[in-house]
Amino acid sequence: MKKNYPLVFTLDAGGTNFVFSALKNGERTGRSISLPSNSHDLNACLETLKSGFSTLENSLGTKPVAISFAFPGPADYQNGIIGDLPNLPAFKDGVPLGPILENEFKVPVFINNDGDLFTLGESKSGFLPFVNKQLEDSGNSKRFRNLVGITLGTGFGVGISINEEMLQGDNSAGAEGWLLRNKLHNYTSIEDTISIKALKRIYAEQIHISPDKSPEPKDIFEISKGKQDGVREAAIETYLRFGEALGDAIAHILTLIDGLVVIGGGVSGAYPLFSRSMLDELNGYFSRLDGTMQKRLLQKVYNVEDAYQLKQFAKNETTELKHSELEKTVTYDSQKKTAVGLSRLGTSEAVSIGAYYFAINKLGL
Repeated sequence: MKKNYPLVFTLDAGGTNFVFSALKNGERTGRSISLPSNSHDLNACLETLKSGFSTLENSLGTKPVAISFAFPGPADYQNGIIGDLPNLPAFKDGVPLGPILENEFKVPVFINNDGDLFTLGESKSGFLPFVNKQLEDSGNSKRFRNLVGITLGTGFGVGISINEEMLQGDNSAGAEGWLLRNKLHNYTSIEDTISIKALKRIYAEQIHISPDKSPEPKDIFEISKGKQDGVREAAIETYLRFGEALGDAIAHILTLIDGLVVIGGGVSGAYPLFSRSMLDELNGYFSRLDGTMQKRLLQKVYNVEDAYQLKQFAKNETTELKHSELEKTVTYDSQKKTAVGLSRLGTSEAVSIGAYYFAINKLGL
């Protein structure tokens, strides 16, 4: 029997607008409310937050059991303290946003990183159950419990869910993947190749124009398909480099977190192009100093957006072993596999659902 979970309020905190929503049983209920963020003025911004949640409560006629949402960092998320934010200049020198809202609404307030909540949402209602259903339908008893979430947009966002619980870290700094070393420029971090700004720069460098005159990532993708004017070869090369660096970064994460990988964010729309070099990197090799080759990962990584690879991934390849000292056979799975693919919920929806289930878990409901 499906559990009847209570109402939780959430928020999509953009630099221009705040969008307030309510969720019940992991699904949106009622209408969302959008208000200007007033990001230039702290008092006005706080009043917007109070007004938005109050309006939501009045429209539903019900008080939530909690408020749970994603907010940009740096932050001390566990204590609800927001630091200096480039896109929300009103927040500086540490603002106790969580305690302020708790004092106003008299309910628990949970604030987290969007990449973390994206991953939790996909583990609860998106990519993780999707993949496990493919395994079940194929007669494969294997089930995955761990998920790495990647959001590709302004920067390189990472979240980790272990046994369907979000990794926060002791300093609210779990899964800060944007600080991984960049394979293509090993003196800098990954965001110098994995970001919107980086994509524009890589394309511009190849055709000798200023990055501020470079097309947007979506346009670069369209150029690569021959659907817009531009240098097609440079556009393709831009995303191949992007995919190589992305694959390297994911491989580092998978050596520590053995699970599935889900990708979301605006740039994920170019997945058909960058996934080729990403998979090549994930399933590639190290060259040792003695000249021998070593697989990059113990697991073989499959692209579940490709029907053939999905079928091969889901295929049951376990064998039965017999031994003279045992009366029964034992099952042996010699094939270590994992998979990568796209968000099943959409990034914004996954973040909201992640925020909902984070609150439900914290409240012990």
